[in-house]
Amino acid sequence: MTLAVFRNVRAVLFDLDGTLIDSAPDLGAAADGMRLRRGLASLPLAEYRPHVGSGARGMLQVAFGMDAQHGEYEHYKEEFFVHYESCLTQRTRPFDGVDLLVAALLQRGLRWGVVTNKAKRFTTPLTRSMGLFDSASTVISGDTTPHAKPHPEPLLEAARRMALLPGQCIYVGDDERDVRAGRSAGMGTVAACYGYLGAGANVASWGADAEVSSPLQVLQLLEPS
Repeated sequence: MTLAVFRNVRAVLFDLDGTLIDSAPDLGAAADGMRLRRGLASLPLAEYRPHVGSGARGMLQVAFGMDAQHGEYEHYKEEFFVHYESCLTQRTRPFDGVDLLVAALLQRGLRWGVVTNKAKRFTTPLTRSMGLFDSASTVISGDTTPHAKPHPEPLLEAARRMALLPGQCIYVGDDERDVRAGRSAGMGTVAACYGYLGAGANVASWGADAEVSSPLQVLQLLEPS
């Protein structure tokens, strides 16, 4: 895809897991710990990583072959949440280049923020534990508004909180629902191809305005100020 150049951008919004931070090691560890406590063998992180974008559902599918229709799914999901809550900052780190990207955005006088489907229960302690997020203008969690992505409302709420028009923002994410939400909100959209993507993802079919293979490449999409 030819890189688009976005003009008159005032803020860059990002998905969290798979876009700004690599949380797969902690999410995988929480699910794998559940296996170990049941006497099952550990699975390699590589098996969990492609399913991180699906959250608890994805982790339980890998760990136990369990879907949301399983009779014990809700019990297992809450157990997973409790274990993830206890380890969510142990191994999670920003992707390489994210710190430099944020610093460059700020240097250009641009604002930035987070719009994630991750519940506030996890988003708040995670972002507060990492200095990276001290300069974020807004952090919207999956339960901040009545709707989660791919509904546009979380992105619209982020723009409102920054007193910006949606068209003054672009949204970067590693899942098709991120692109769908951004387009519905009237924002420019960028597919983060270095993220989790999901098994068999066809990024070209998402309809993003641009694709990037590394965080710093986002800077190439912005018209110089």
